[in-house]
Formats: sequence, structure tokens, C-alpha cells
Amino acid sequence: MNKEQFDKIKNGKGFIAALDQSGGSTPKALADYGVAEDQYSNDDEMFTLVHEMRTRIVTSPSFNGDKILGAILFEQTMDREVEGKHTGDYLADKGIVPFLKVDKGLAEQQDGVQLMKPISDLDTLLSRANDHKIFGTKMRSNILEFNKEGIDQVVHQQFVIAKEIIAKDLVPIIEPEVNIHSEQKEEIEAYLAEAIKKELDQLDDDQYVMLKLSIPTKANQYNELINHPNVVRVVALSGGYSREDANKLLKSNDGLIASFSRALINDLNVDQSEEEFNQVLADTIDSIYDASVNKN
Repeated sequence: MNKEQFDKIKNGKGFIAALDQSGGSTPKALADYGVAEDQYSNDDEMFTLVHEMRTRIVTSPSFNGDKILGAILFEQTMDREVEGKHTGDYLADKGIVPFLKVDKGLAEQQDGVQLMKPISDLDTLLSRANDHKIFGTKMRSNILEFNKEGIDQVVHQQFVIAKEIIAKDLVPIIEPEVNIHSEQKEEIEAYLAEAIKKELDQLDDDQYVMLKLSIPTKANQYNELINHPNVVRVVALSGGYSREDANKLLKSNDGLIASFSRALINDLNVDQSEEEFNQVLADTIDSIYDASVNKN
């Protein structure tokens, strides 16, 4: 593990950019960016276009290590290059810590949750991540209802896989997303915090994880997790909130920083001039940084 990167993620001021839209979410990400589905005819062309979008983002002068601590990449992004360097190396040279999304998507809903699909090639993928100087990983589950059995299954699955990732000298980001439209969101989050703490308490002193959680309905719901000795950092997903709403909610949660995806890239467009694109991205980064660092 890179100690300098570990210290930056644990103690640095800023947020983590989520640039890990994959197969299912790529068409929408491209459409939001102004690239219609009739502009590509297969997956290869689609992923080339989304890599061009990501390249434009990460090479922007405003996308730097002053306000962005890390960036989460999709597997194909890790394998591709930016300005002649593998993406992870390019980011690291900019002072941005690279992470890799490792999950293969969600299983069908059962017991009010969606577990992760099996990650059959995890060991090979983690070895490749090490070769590409990736610092950590990210994997997402989905919680839709207040069902204790389902929530326990989500948390247990996440920590089982997290321990495999830790054994490969990587830091896992555990992401049990709570659907922001759930009528029982606050109850889910209170129980989820307890379930996560039980798993954290069973880790060895040298086993570190990060958590990526929906911004809680009750402010500071996750304080105990943020201060847990085995937790490097707790980051928040935007989860469908507008950037304005997500930033406002984030400001009410001490120690919680952003890891936004849609809320980071929604105002960017393929037809913007370089000057306009860079200015929009700079303004967006400034607002998310402010919500992550300057609390109410």
C-alpha cells in the first residue's frame, strides 16, 4: 500500500470523483453528455466515446489533486491510456489517488435488497489493479426496504469480499447504497450503521476499509463509523439528488465527503468549447469541494 496515498485519502481536504459508469449506465452517461445512441453502433465504439469524455475530464486543468483526493475508474478505463500513460498512472502523477470499480452489477431484488452478482475473476482483476498501481477498489450493493435480514446479507457479502481485497494490499470501498426514495430510509440507515459497525469491530488492526454511503436523512448518522479506527474515510454518493441538494445535505454531516458521479458530470456537454467545459467543471468541483470541507 502506498503510504503517501493512504495519508492523502485519510487526512486530505477534498472529495473523490466517481468516473466508473459501466456497461448498464454508460448509454445514459453519454446521453447526458450530449452523445446520442445513434452515434455508436456497438460496445467498443460506446466505450471509446465514454473514454474520450473521461479523458476530457481528467486532463482538464481544474481536475487536479488540490481539491480531488481520488477518482474511481471502470475496468476498461484502467486498461486504457490518457496522454500516453495508463489512466491510473496519469491520475497518480496529477496527485489523484486511483480506485477501481470491481463489482459486476446487481442481482435481482430479494429481501428488500440487491446483492452483488458473483465476481468470478476477482483475484485476476485485483492482480491487474496492482500492476496498474491502483490504490483501492469499489463495489456497490443496493438497499431498497427496511428488511434486517436483507441488510445483514448485503453487509456480510461486502465484508467477505473486502477481506479478499485487503489481502491483495488494496483498500476496498464498501458501498451499500440506500435508495433515497425509500419511505423507511432513516430506519434503514440506523440499522445499516449498526450492521457495519459489527463487521468493522471484527477486523484486525491492520485491515482498513472505506465506506461509500447515501447521504443520511438524520444528520451525522454515520459519525461512529467515520471515527472507527479501521475506517480510512467515509464518502457519500449523490444517489439521484441534484448537485445542489446533495451539497446542501452533505454540509450538515461532519467528516463526510463527496464521491459524486452524476452530480459531478451532469452539466458537462460534448459541444462545449474547451474554455466553457473547463469553467463548468471548475465551478462544479468548487461547489462539491466546499460541501465536503466547509460544514454548517
